[in-house]
Amino acid sequence: MAKKRWLSALLIAVMMISSMAAPALAEGEVQEITWMFWDDLEASDDNITKGFAQVIDRFNADYEGVYHVTPITTTLEEYYTQLNALVDANQTPDVFIVSPGPNLTDYVAPGVAAPLDEYLADGWKDTFAGDSVFAQQTYDGKIYAIPLNTAAACVFYNKEIFAEAGVEVPATYTELLDVCQKIKDAGYTPITISAGTAWCLSMLAGYLCDREGVDLAALNAGTESWNNPKTVAAGEKLLELSQYFQETAAGDSNDDATAALYFEEAAILIQGSWAIGQMNGANPEFEAKCGVFQFPAIEGANDPNRIIAKSDSLAMSSTTKYPEASIALMKYFTDDEAQKYTAEIGGKIPVTKVEYDASIAPAQLADVMEIFGKATATFGFYNESLVTSDAGSFFDNQMVAIFQQEKTPEEAFQAVEDWYAENGYR
Repeated sequence: MAKKRWLSALLIAVMMISSMAAPALAEGEVQEITWMFWDDLEASDDNITKGFAQVIDRFNADYEGVYHVTPITTTLEEYYTQLNALVDANQTPDVFIVSPGPNLTDYVAPGVAAPLDEYLADGWKDTFAGDSVFAQQTYDGKIYAIPLNTAAACVFYNKEIFAEAGVEVPATYTELLDVCQKIKDAGYTPITISAGTAWCLSMLAGYLCDREGVDLAALNAGTESWNNPKTVAAGEKLLELSQYFQETAAGDSNDDATAALYFEEAAILIQGSWAIGQMNGANPEFEAKCGVFQFPAIEGANDPNRIIAKSDSLAMSSTTKYPEASIALMKYFTDDEAQKYTAEIGGKIPVTKVEYDASIAPAQLADVMEIFGKATATFGFYNESLVTSDAGSFFDNQMVAIFQQEKTPEEAFQAVEDWYAENGYR
């Protein structure tokens, strides 16, 4: 986000103080707020999106005549561009979805997002599974976003295609290559992935980097160069795996790549468990055919039981005229009804202490929970774990450059190192 966008810290503080006081309302006047989300509430088949739509409808019905929320929706690819345009125009949505880490920092640092601790202190915080769920939403001891769910990046696969190709779930990278070749020989596309939505490709790159033993903290701190044998080896493996991608991977969106799995055009999808709601919503019959496994180990390298995990989160605008209405809406997303839906229909892990019926939850959720249970540690998306969101976007683009063979792995990772130097992080 461009630095020229932000006002001085003093001016922002004045704005926050003045805007947090709700204006006087005429008797019977409804407090109108907005909520921004990265999917179409009306057209989407995604079960998580459908659940969010139900939250909005339930909130508006329960608070009729008092509060009312109007959704602002867009696509995943355009979400932050449009959100930032609204921020620049001083039209920040009252409540908006955001990813934790440097992406959230873009809204915390300039004072766009409001601290939420005073609202959580009324007992709301006690409903969550524990303080750890707020780890990536906390800055200088203050919480700036509310997690809605927990998801893990896993490998989804078509059990029937695996059986037809005569292959088993791979435990190592070498086995994964063998599985892909046999699936290809059987006449199927082995892996479906989006390089058109760059973070999807960089999620795979992040797994490869972590499995190789890349020390991300050292890279961010500048004690190690991005251009090193482990990152280069990860880039080489990304290029090696790309021979098994669908032919249209360069231009396919995240939705396109996911659909190729649940419409049984490809055998493997490397994606987050948020895809469960999308797959089962669009093609319910695929659930019985869909298995999940942990991203394979690289022999002789790093701990293979580390998994990528993240949560969708909600932030509140520091300039909202109606903080009470905004907080009331956010509480609806984390109440028992919404959180039960998250697990039982959406296939994501709830962030509250709610009890849900695992027997009616999507079958894939049990697989994900088993993977979580064996995990020795979690780590974030690489593009959400670098020094800034701009650094993350640059990393994404370099992984696409490797895939498209515009740069060698050495050139791509050197470009990331150069970006760090040019932007004052070396």
